[in-house]
Amino acid sequence: MMEKNVFVEGLKEGDRFDDLFLIKNVKQGETRAGKPYLVLTVMDKSGEVSGPVWDNVAALQKICVAGEVVQLAGLVQSYRDTLQLRIEGVSPISQQEIDLVHFYPVSPKNIEQMAGELQQLVQGVSNPFLKKLLTYFFKKSDCWLPFQEAPAAKGIHHAYIGGLLEHSLSVAKVADFLADHYAGVDRSLLMAGALLHDIGKLQELKMESGVVEYTVCGRLKGHLVIGSEMVAEAAGKIRDFPEELLEQLQHLILSHHGRQEFGSPTVPMTVEAFMLSFLDDLDAKMNITEQLRRKMGNMAMSWTDYQRSLERYLYLGGFAENTEKQSKEVESEKTPPINSRQPSLF
Repeated sequence: MMEKNVFVEGLKEGDRFDDLFLIKNVKQGETRAGKPYLVLTVMDKSGEVSGPVWDNVAALQKICVAGEVVQLAGLVQSYRDTLQLRIEGVSPISQQEIDLVHFYPVSPKNIEQMAGELQQLVQGVSNPFLKKLLTYFFKKSDCWLPFQEAPAAKGIHHAYIGGLLEHSLSVAKVADFLADHYAGVDRSLLMAGALLHDIGKLQELKMESGVVEYTVCGRLKGHLVIGSEMVAEAAGKIRDFPEELLEQLQHLILSHHGRQEFGSPTVPMTVEAFMLSFLDDLDAKMNITEQLRRKMGNMAMSWTDYQRSLERYLYLGGFAENTEKQSKEVESEKTPPINSRQPSLF
């Protein structure tokens, strides 16, 4: 296996690099003088970065293919306060000699453990119809394995292998706590909505060679509509599934983005829908801050770059584990394992 020693999160302005990177995206353009160029977005398990290729573009177009790992050489520079690569060389390599775990971001949490926790939550649902529905999705159907490995998004939050499972479980665990905290909440309905609110992402998104893209169906319908349809189809297989219960569950799925300008066909109109919408938004934002904090080198509070998804700067400190990790990496040149389970990419 070919070794990878330089990771995106460790790149600094002025660094020279000559290492392996996965091509996430390739854009073609022309200068004002009519000279063609490429802009490559490359990634590894720690993040992504972009940079232009100005020379030998015609020949390199055959090498620079999304989903392929290549050898890149060049210089890290800053452009408009953002790090980018000045790519000076691109070389093809044998894809069979690559250790894929270096290139695909994976949930920092154990996937098998999260899967077990989710199934325990399903067992605690008291409504027999909703319990059968959840058991179908998270045990009996063909959705269960892809659900454990799927990303929750193309970017922004939980955009890594296991992200959909991590996000859904997190929302459900908080929902489980709040269902008892507020009076009059239908716990079974809220839990079903929490676990199924993003089920449509299994058809909205696809991952090929580590690159997440939208499907045709995903762009035309969106995961809220797709998820509502998936739930209706599954409920139709359960004898005497109450129509009103299905409508309320579909309402949770269709309204969980909170506002129509955020992509919801309708706004939350029930207690459970209100709660789910807020919990989904909270968990997404907390994941964004967690990812930023994991990249920080120490626990000292400092300002981040402007976060466009949150429309603000953030004042954060890193995790204690980051300092311990850096100390261990100084002692060893080996890259630490990202998870106890090797991802089987779909």
